[in-house]
Amino acid sequence: MNISSKLDQLHLGLRGNRWLRYFAIFNRIALAAGFLPSGLQKIIGERFTVLPVNHPMGHFLDAVYQTGYYYTFIGILQITASILLLIPRTATLGAIIYFPIILNICILTFAVRFDGSLLTSPLMVLANLYLLYWDYHKLKFILPFNHSTANKAMPKKKDLSNKFPTLLFAGVVTTVFIVGLVTIYAYNILPRNTISDCRKQCKAKDNPDHCYDFCNCIHINGQPLGKCLDEYNKTYVDTIQTD
Repeated sequence: MNISSKLDQLHLGLRGNRWLRYFAIFNRIALAAGFLPSGLQKIIGERFTVLPVNHPMGHFLDAVYQTGYYYTFIGILQITASILLLIPRTATLGAIIYFPIILNICILTFAVRFDGSLLTSPLMVLANLYLLYWDYHKLKFILPFNHSTANKAMPKKKDLSNKFPTLLFAGVVTTVFIVGLVTIYAYNILPRNTISDCRKQCKAKDNPDHCYDFCNCIHINGQPLGKCLDEYNKTYVDTIQTD
């Protein structure tokens, strides 16, 4: 018996037990309850923890908080995964979204030895894995099993069209060009990777002194990006108003 058949048999026995079905529902509710409060705090812009910055986990969470909308984005993902878990029809998608988030939290917890989630985070990973295996009959086609079954509905090589997709490739080229322009011109100033690279962009600015102050704020003073941008924009606006 191959691995695929063994997994199918085990999964069939799992799905055929009423108590294990109740356990899957319990895990969905528990995992959703674990992410809803923290996700909501991120969306409304509140700090998730009161840990001091000199604490390893506190330092990391403060850095994430200072990223601005990335912090909000994590909260949106957490809330989305939780809501999807609570809806039976979308529970599989919720488990898929939930897993990389909680796995990252678990690894981070052990990396910084944060006792606040040393117990809960690995248990949440295991609960998430249980839910993924609970829906194994939906996910197994993305695993290296049963590909022959999944491929039966696909067109055969002899039936493939030779027509070149001109519109598709034109759209790809246009998209790459637009994304490139947006990436280059989306921001009027960037922190860059080093202070020397940051200062190179100052030569093209109307007031390079403010740009130099911004670079110093980031690379010398170690201030958050949001604070340095606020100071740069404020001094830039004040200069325009006084001219």
